[in-house]
Amino acid sequence: MTQAQAVEVVVCALDDLAVEEGRTYVVADEQVALFRMRDDTVRAVGAVCPHRGGPIADGQCDERVVWCPLHAFGFELATGACVNGDFTLPRWEADVRDGRVVVTIPA
Repeated sequence: MTQAQAVEVVVCALDDLAVEEGRTYVVADEQVALFRMRDDTVRAVGAVCPHRGGPIADGQCDERVVWCPLHAFGFELATGACVNGDFTLPRWEADVRDGRVVVTIPA
């Protein structure tokens, strides 16, 4: 029996993402919000707020936190942890390779 492998998915071109704005994609059946940072790294977190289902990609963000646009819960982009509540967003590894954003979904 072989151990399941993580799935790497090329999601978009880096240029498809505006700096410090989110955009939602479906990646291996997961709704993922991608955020491009000022240094051209990318963060990937769950696209749906665990509080009331708000669209995380529509929230305001900075280099550290994205704020849900519905009820202002803030989530750390590096960990998915909520800064002002008991919620957590899923988080995935995202890399930029040859100008493309690659998200890794664990098996």
